[in-house]
Amino acid sequence: MESTNIKLKDNFDRVHDYLRISLTEKCNLRCFYCMPEEGIPLRENSAYMNKQELLAIANTFIGLGINKIRLTGGEPLVRKDAHEIITELGKLPVELAITTNGILVDNFIETFKQANLRSINVSLDTLQKNKFSDITKRNYFEKVISNIDLLLKNNFHVKINAVLVRDVNDNEIIDFIEYTRNKNIHYRFIEFMPFGGNKWDWSKGYSHDEILRTIENIYANKVIKLKDKKNDTSKNYKIEGFEGTFAIISSITNPFCDTCNRIRLTADGKIKNCLFSNNETDILTSYRIGQDIKPLIFDAIKNKKQKRGGMETFEDISNPDFNNKNRSMISIGG
Repeated sequence: MESTNIKLKDNFDRVHDYLRISLTEKCNLRCFYCMPEEGIPLRENSAYMNKQELLAIANTFIGLGINKIRLTGGEPLVRKDAHEIITELGKLPVELAITTNGILVDNFIETFKQANLRSINVSLDTLQKNKFSDITKRNYFEKVISNIDLLLKNNFHVKINAVLVRDVNDNEIIDFIEYTRNKNIHYRFIEFMPFGGNKWDWSKGYSHDEILRTIENIYANKVIKLKDKKNDTSKNYKIEGFEGTFAIISSITNPFCDTCNRIRLTADGKIKNCLFSNNETDILTSYRIGQDIKPLIFDAIKNKKQKRGGMETFEDISNPDFNNKNRSMISIGG
């Protein structure tokens, strides 16, 4: 379906043209900030969108003005029909991207190329092998590093996401920056955010200002501020003379809500109009009984809060009565 001139606008005049689709709640890692220590409840496959439903719903969104789709998870590449989904989405008139932990990337290089999927975000919270095992509870560090190099070799646009947690990986900030010295990598530092089951409190957080101050203490006047795009979630920088760049995503201390253009579709067919929102709109159930889901989509966008799902202040987002009501990150899709 070709995109029309229809615009998904909320009550704050923000146009939503970017859809993030979670393919699965399953993952081959167990990162503490994403998956609760006790795991998440297992459900029947029928609770989730099958391939045909996912593609049909994606087409509906494209007809409403969506021009970019990013696939997320869980880990999207563990889904058994991921190859077919990526291939079919690649035929649609959208920019296609993916966020992955990188473990299975080598099995998908040709599929990515066929689908014209050139932008890949890889989650990597440490450059230390032992710490990788501590954070993820798995031993895939060398595989991930190898697959990042494989992506670069094949000329993909590679961003690396690191969630910074105090006393866990904040002492690696300069190592992350050095990783961009001779690699065309965009390393993004993400403030630690609250989700169901991740035992969040801001004492573990590392803010935008602290990150930048740590970097400037080493590189001084070589830190160059880059121009941010209209809908960027990040503040973008580079070090003079380095091949790569870096960025800071400050959802807690300096949110980017004013220019948000994102909609999230969970693996079980629920719209989340904000990463932090506790409200969801079930479109899969309506689709399965033959109802028109477009009014549900419009209503979901219209009901979007101005900032962080209604948690407008730092005190709001720090309040467990608010932030503990959200899903775990693994079941949202990031």
